[in-house]
Amino acid sequence: MPPEATLVVMARWPAAGRCKRRLARDLSQVLHHPGAAEQAAHIQRQLTGHTLAVAKRLEQEGQLEVVLAVSGAGPSAASRWARSLGVSSVRLQGSGGLGTRLRRQLLLSRRNDGPTLVIGTDLPWLNRRDLLAAIEMLQRSDLVLGPAADGGYWLIGVSSELLRRPAHWPLSGIPWGGDQVLASTLKQASDRGVSTLLLGERNDLDQLADLRPWLG
Repeated sequence: MPPEATLVVMARWPAAGRCKRRLARDLSQVLHHPGAAEQAAHIQRQLTGHTLAVAKRLEQEGQLEVVLAVSGAGPSAASRWARSLGVSSVRLQGSGGLGTRLRRQLLLSRRNDGPTLVIGTDLPWLNRRDLLAAIEMLQRSDLVLGPAADGGYWLIGVSSELLRRPAHWPLSGIPWGGDQVLASTLKQASDRGVSTLLLGERNDLDQLADLRPWLG
């Protein structure tokens, strides 16, 4: 049986005005939604709860270990939040841009023997099949990516072997936040001899069109 995988869930503290700011702005300007910042924070809490519900079911089955990586809160608040969500392993994301924080989480995961998956919480359609497929792919590939409709990716998975070779991680000089994140990562992986497999495309909850299931 292969070693247990680690799933790092990158989550932002769901406080009004401190998360989902673009969504809050759209709710206010486009829909004239009263209390837009509070509604956006409510949606953030729902998304985080859904993501962790999927992850914790797999943890209970022994498929993976869940780690909550928190931004926007200090150590004590992050630990209390994790406990309230039923998660026993918690870390801070730390400072820096997305690439720096992602690399930090992968470095922290090297102490484990199995592969590591990293996802965010903007995934209303996340299901157990997605995560199980990624774990299976990492038994035969160095890197697994879940393409997002905006040109980024909603999941990155790194095999146990690649985790031990940080110099080969295709994460340097990526234009984070743009529409070339996936393409740049795939090119770097190819240049470095890192084998890659892709999951199905998913759409993060960033636009109002994606919002209907989470309003109310």
